Amino acid sequence: MRLDRLIEDQVRLAKKVRIESIKGEINYVAGVDAAINAGLLFGCIGVFSFPSLRVIDEAYAKVSSVLPYIPNFLSFRELPVILEVYKKLRKKPDLLFVDGQGIAHPRALGLASHVGVTLGVPTIGCAKSHLFGDYKIPRLRKGSYTFIRDGKKKIGIVLRTRDRVKPLFISPGYRVDLDDCRRYVLSSTIKYRIPEPIRFAHKMAREKAKLYG
Repeated sequence: MRLDRLIEDQVRLAKKVRIESIKGEINYVAGVDAAINAGLLFGCIGVFSFPSLRVIDEAYAKVSSVLPYIPNFLSFRELPVILEVYKKLRKKPDLLFVDGQGIAHPRALGLASHVGVTLGVPTIGCAKSHLFGDYKIPRLRKGSYTFIRDGKKKIGIVLRTRDRVKPLFISPGYRVDLDDCRRYVLSSTIKYRIPEPIRFAHKMAREKAKLYG
């Protein structure tokens, strides 16, 4: 495995990323996550009605893990299982939340952007920790946010989704903008820190992986 080739792929694909406001109505949102166990990757997706957030479809898939975890190259490891599970959905979402970074990435191609470009689906990156860019901590009230910046460019937001709870690091993946990120993440976060569709996929992925433990 040559990292220089993966970097070339990231630079090439990053040129295809489109950051723009969502066009059309959002009726269905989904969350995707993956877990690994015994050399297998388990990808899970939950599709929810929006804004009522009722589960209407779910799917999972497993594939052999080819790449180890390498910081800044997560998408090359998880993309194959995400593509596989996405194909199994009966109802495709209008917007996909991805447990990972969007353009807030050293080469502007985190997992959410890679997935979005490949599938042609609007995506938002919802990460629990910081990867790239400068930021300040937002206030403690739900809905408070600050920008993540790469120099003068705004590449994401640090968003407080619950009062006095650690914020999320949100960035556009593909065919969404910063306003979309804030609006749809907050609208999809009810009782917990992370949006319900990602929470659903996260729980499902770990349950599937645990069966192989």
